[in-house]
Amino acid sequence: MLYSITIVLIAIICVVLIIVILLQSGQGGGLSGGMAGNVGGGAGNMVGARRTADFLSKSTSVLGGTFLVLCLLANFLIDKDPQEGSVIQRSSGFEQPAPPNLQLPQDDATTLPAPAPAPAEQNGGSDE
Repeated sequence: MLYSITIVLIAIICVVLIIVILLQSGQGGGLSGGMAGNVGGGAGNMVGARRTADFLSKSTSVLGGTFLVLCLLANFLIDKDPQEGSVIQRSSGFEQPAPPNLQLPQDDATTLPAPAPAPAEQNGGSDE
């Protein structure tokens, strides 16, 4: 449940971060230089453009930091079932090790007998 909420927050922050980055100016354009710069004209306009640029820059930093923290938090919030392996392990036939608290029966009937010794070679045939 908490993992799902974290993923939704990450998705919302991603969309807002994309919008904020696209609003920033690259080389004198964007919201801080283009649209806000053409309204009114004069020196007062430069202060407004700078404030917009500072706001967008700070909001990018805050959103980026929040995104990173939520991604790390989501990693720890993933529900992990110790009895269940990954999809690859289940499909390849990889056996999970037994949990440490599980005691397997140890009886002598299940042990395999020792293999018989190999027969000695006979020198009756051609010896090349």
